[in-house]
Amino acid sequence: MPPRLTPPDWLVRTLRPQRAPVPWAAATRAAIAMAAPLAIGLVTDQPAYGALASMGALSGVIGDTADAYRMRIFNIAVPQLFGAVGVTIGSLVYGHGWLAVAAVTAVALVSGMISTIGAVASVSGLLLLLNCVVGAGLPMPGDWWLAPLLMTSGGALVLLLALLAWPLRGGVPERAAVAATYRGVAHLLEAAGQDPLTYAETRLAVTQSLNQAYDLVLARRARTHGRNPELVRLVAQLNAVTPVVEAAPAAHQCGVPLPPQVPDAVRALADAIASGRPLDAVPPALPEPDGPASRAVDHAVRHAAEVAARTGDSEFTNVDDRLGRPAALRVRARRGARTVLLSGASWRYGLRLALCIGIAQALVSLVPVPRSYWVALTITFVMKPDFGSVFSRAVLRALGTAAGLVVAAAVLAEVPLGWWDVPVMMLLAPLIPALTPRGYAFQTAAITPVILLLSDILNHQGTALLWPRLLDSLMGCAIALVAGYLLWPESWHTRIGDRLADAVADTAAYVECAFGAAGEADPAERARMRRRLYRDLSVIRAEFQRALTEPPPTGRRAAAWWPLVVAVERIVDATTAARVRVRHGAAPPSAAEVTQVLGQLRELAEGLRDSEVLEEVRADFGPPGPQDGVLEHVRQEVAAARAIGVREGPSGDVPAAA
Repeated sequence: MPPRLTPPDWLVRTLRPQRAPVPWAAATRAAIAMAAPLAIGLVTDQPAYGALASMGALSGVIGDTADAYRMRIFNIAVPQLFGAVGVTIGSLVYGHGWLAVAAVTAVALVSGMISTIGAVASVSGLLLLLNCVVGAGLPMPGDWWLAPLLMTSGGALVLLLALLAWPLRGGVPERAAVAATYRGVAHLLEAAGQDPLTYAETRLAVTQSLNQAYDLVLARRARTHGRNPELVRLVAQLNAVTPVVEAAPAAHQCGVPLPPQVPDAVRALADAIASGRPLDAVPPALPEPDGPASRAVDHAVRHAAEVAARTGDSEFTNVDDRLGRPAALRVRARRGARTVLLSGASWRYGLRLALCIGIAQALVSLVPVPRSYWVALTITFVMKPDFGSVFSRAVLRALGTAAGLVVAAAVLAEVPLGWWDVPVMMLLAPLIPALTPRGYAFQTAAITPVILLLSDILNHQGTALLWPRLLDSLMGCAIALVAGYLLWPESWHTRIGDRLADAVADTAAYVECAFGAAGEADPAERARMRRRLYRDLSVIRAEFQRALTEPPPTGRRAAAWWPLVVAVERIVDATTAARVRVRHGAAPPSAAEVTQVLGQLRELAEGLRDSEVLEEVRADFGPPGPQDGVLEHVRQEVAAARAIGVREGPSGDVPAAA
């Protein structure tokens, strides 16, 4: 009997859909924003103009991902401006042969470099290049300014629909994010002292929730310069939950579950924050603590309750941001400009993207390819630096396009041009925001029939568009894989070891700040260090997940790092728990104990620095510290991390646990 064929692990991970709720509001906005321009174009007997406006709306729908209303302005409006510049440049060089090739390649370099600044800049760079490619590949109707105006108006419609509820729901997304963090902390307290795996997964979810809430609130506060009382109150509430998160590892180390009244009290705080009303009862009904760890949790929860019960704005005047006061927009703009011009990573990515786009544009100039601009569009999506692995995105792009073409074939074959396009668009457009969170292949499958429907309105080619679309997408994926992936050795390496080394070194600095000569340092500074540590560990996990989708040997080598990723997280938890114990009555560690742990952490960091394959990092620990010392748990976790080793297998590319 022949062996059963099974797909490789990296492909299964790549294709597995992610769980996410359906964004019904975004789906409704997509249906209206993309169908309304088509209807207006038909009413005015200018369907091509309506199709161009719908293309602009498509860009707005893709960027409509922010929760806070002020963030939506930046996420949608700023990229639309860059898209208008892109289509203008593209239309001006349309039909100019090698001048068009040079112009689009130059735009690709700029697009790639600015994409490394941040999320909004990444989408802006994406639209700059996408619209430039479209303008250089398609004849635009009317004067040179008409196409940019139409496409920008489509994106503006999405923004207008997204902001309609702002007067009624202003501040609700920020409060919801803070309340969600409190609910996550309640789950963390329930998991403390129980199954270690459940606790680790819950702590990761709390870290991600804290990151999202701080990003949301501080990003909005940066534009109000700290004068908005509601935002100051939300920052204070986020700061107040931090000691609860810090106390959770101490409670978990005790191995005894907390009374259910403790997580219930935190949930009551979450409900009060979500409603925007002060807490009714302060302090909440909590059982009497019976040890240092439970006493730390009790104090932290009561402090959070006191903050949630405050009503006067004057009570929040001295709030300090645990992640630091956000810089003004002009300061961050200067930092972003320096990053673009001086960062080696910015130049490397810009050159990679420009090389791929240049090859594509030169190829379609020499070889007649129908709808040739789709080749460069495919490369643009596949090569985005913050969207995941280039290899996996190329595979997903090809599979998603093939699936989308099945739907597009039915639409183009059965739906006549004209008013029937409007209800069909109202059915297809909501699938984009609904399927985008599931994964890139699902997003591509949803976008493909929409793009082909709009292309058919512009060109009236019907099912003749299907084969060129598939061929051009496969050509674009092939160019991205060869020129943007295989030719660059850094594509085959993971940065997990280097990032872990940085995290371990930062943990050593945190230990020194918490227990060394600077042990009495500013508590806010210690909190910022701890938050940055957990944020960095969250980034490492994301890098790990990305690396797992790479083909062998990269994916298998990345998998070997997983035990050490967990070990470093446990070291940070143990350090946090030790600091909490000292703050609530435990004897502080001796200078010799602190020096020993610092030395072990720094040796571990050096052993991991720039390692491509995890190697043995065992070393002589020296004399053991006091068994009842406050840093003994930290020392044990460091010892466990140093004992983790991986060696290459006989084939040289399959790591095996040592």
